[in-house]
Amino acid sequence: MMSLPAHLQIEFTLETAAHDEAVEALSAEAFGPGRFTRAAARVREMTPHDRSLSFVAMRGAEFVGSVRQTRVMVGTRPAVMLGPLAVKPAFKGKGAGRALMAMAADAARLAGETAIFLVGDRAYYMPLGYEPLPARSVLMPGPVDERRILGLALVPGALQGLSGAVGPR
Repeated sequence: MMSLPAHLQIEFTLETAAHDEAVEALSAEAFGPGRFTRAAARVREMTPHDRSLSFVAMRGAEFVGSVRQTRVMVGTRPAVMLGPLAVKPAFKGKGAGRALMAMAADAARLAGETAIFLVGDRAYYMPLGYEPLPARSVLMPGPVDERRILGLALVPGALQGLSGAVGPR
């Protein structure tokens, strides 16, 4: 896990129900009302995120950021959909998001998951090990820019053949 500058004093913990309101408020701030029309939101309507794979960042009592993961099927294969990842503007670029991503990947790997996918910005996620998935391989339940569907293999070869409609497990 990466280390953050000590002066930030950020602590990372598993998400609990007590964080729901703060996560929703941050998601609203980061992604606006349009977030509900996105394909990833359609997936989250089908099945809830998994708190054992989701984390928050706190600075004392101040909520700094969060990452959520949802166990899904991609065709006939289990996978994890990551998102949303959100960090308060004052903490962007300081490593909190990258730390949350590392924790999420580690938790998924330890839980026996083999692959994570997300819909996101290549410039941010590719340096974290994510790679573009082939066009029309992961079929989201709604419109999505396929160039933004990225995957992370948690075991060698886990992204090969990952294809099909995304749905609940």
